[in-house]
Amino acid sequence: MYDGIVQELIDEFGRLPGIGPKSAQRIAFHILQTPSFDVKRLAELLTEVRERVRFCEICGNVAEQERCAICRDPRRNAALICVVEDAKDVAAIERTREFRGLYHVLGGVISPIAGVGPDDLRIAQLMTRLADGTVQEVILATNPNLEGEATASYLSRLLTSMQITVSRLASGLPVGGDLEYADEVTLGRAFEGRRVL
Repeated sequence: MYDGIVQELIDEFGRLPGIGPKSAQRIAFHILQTPSFDVKRLAELLTEVRERVRFCEICGNVAEQERCAICRDPRRNAALICVVEDAKDVAAIERTREFRGLYHVLGGVISPIAGVGPDDLRIAQLMTRLADGTVQEVILATNPNLEGEATASYLSRLLTSMQITVSRLASGLPVGGDLEYADEVTLGRAFEGRRVL
């Protein structure tokens, strides 16, 4: 649509996940039309992130050191490990301030359609972490979709032979949601996971 470098910039933004053509165009024009936008600082940060950020050698979370801040924190409960799909999930759970254990980031989910099997995930590293007997409970916090459920089911079967409690995050109706808009699976889970008041 646009000539030369402007279209290249729009195309580059459009390659980012969750950014469609219109959003990519909006971002590009925001940068072009906002004189105060610090393009050099953005470029420096992108370069710095690529150079400095890595994945924690223990849990797979993003870190600037060998180990992430959560794995280095001695106040965390080492007997609890919450298994998540991605590092973004760690941040989401941390915002709740409810979980004080450690994490294990799988780096994705089992998805035969996408060609992702158990060997493509950080499952072997999880099994190594569980081998010393410190962990008493593994909480499976994968997304409640087809791939997340398949991954949780696979891990659950894998962990049954160990003397570890395996639990799954509850799922059901969201706070502020309406019953009439909930699908059958969500409503079914809400009934299964109900609790006495």
